[in-house]
Amino acid sequence: MPTRLLAPVAVFALAALALAGCSGSGDPRSTASDAPKAKACAAASDGPVADSIKIGGGTKGEPTVTFDSPLKVDATQRHVVAQGSGRATKPGDVMDLEFAVYNGRTGKSATTTGFTGHALPVSSDANKTLPGLAKTIACAKVGSRIVGVLPPKDAFGTNGNSQFGIGAKDTVVFVVDVVDALPDKATGAKQPAPAGFPTVTDAANGRPKVAFADDAAAPAQTMIGLLKQGTGATVASGDALYVQYQGINFRTKKIFQQSWGPGRSSCRRRASSPASRRPWSGRRSGRR
Repeated sequence: MPTRLLAPVAVFALAALALAGCSGSGDPRSTASDAPKAKACAAASDGPVADSIKIGGGTKGEPTVTFDSPLKVDATQRHVVAQGSGRATKPGDVMDLEFAVYNGRTGKSATTTGFTGHALPVSSDANKTLPGLAKTIACAKVGSRIVGVLPPKDAFGTNGNSQFGIGAKDTVVFVVDVVDALPDKATGAKQPAPAGFPTVTDAANGRPKVAFADDAAAPAQTMIGLLKQGTGATVASGDALYVQYQGINFRTKKIFQQSWGPGRSSCRRRASSPASRRPWSGRRSGRR
C-alpha cells in the first residue's frame, strides 16, 4: 500500500533519533591532530531481501512500496533503486534525506517525511544515527533512491519503537532519497577579522585552529566577527541550521566543546534573532 504522511510529531520523533545532536566535551584529546583521517565506506551489501522490495511511483516524489511480509534479515541489506548523478558522499557526511519507514514484519507504514521537499539532515556516521540507516546511505550519490532492510539490532534495538508500531524483534524497511549532502566546512570568501580578534586558520577537514596573541584580553561584551562570507541564502530568525562549531575558554585557551573529533556531533541550531546567525555557519550560507 502507498505510504501516507503520519502525524508530524512522529516524523520529528524519528528525526530526533536520526539527526546528529548537540553534544561534546572538553576532552583535550580532541585537539591532538587537525589532519583528517581516512574512513572506510561502511555501506551495506546488496541482498535478496532488499532486492525483493518493489518500488513504484517513479524515482521522484512519494514512492509506493510493496513487499511480502514478514521480512527477516540477520544483517542490513541495501538496494540502490535509482543511482543519482550528484557527487558521491564521503563516510560521515551529513545528508538531506526524504524517507519512508515500514515495519518489515507487518508490512505497515511507520512514518514518512512526505517527499514534498521537507528533507531532514541525517549523519551517515553510525555513531550518530541508526546503524542500519547509516549503512543504507553510506557513500551514496546525491540524487539516489535506496532501499535499506534493517535487522532489529541495526534499527531500534531491543526496545523497538512503540510510537512507530515497531517491536523489539521487528525488521525495519527504509526507502530513502538522498536529496543533498551538506558541506563539512565553510567555503566563503575570507574577510578580515576585527582588531583584537584571535587568528583562525583551517585544517583540511574544516577544523579551525585558533591562536591568541600573548597580550590578548577578553572583551567586556559579546563581539562578532565574520571570517568567511558565504553565497547561500540569508538565515532568517526561526530558521533551523546545521552547524559545525568549536568553543574555546578565553582564559585557559582550551577547547571545551566542539563538533570535530571522536564521539562529537555537529549541531542543529535555531536562529533566535538576526544577530544570532552571524557566528554560526548556516548549512546553506557557508559562512563562519
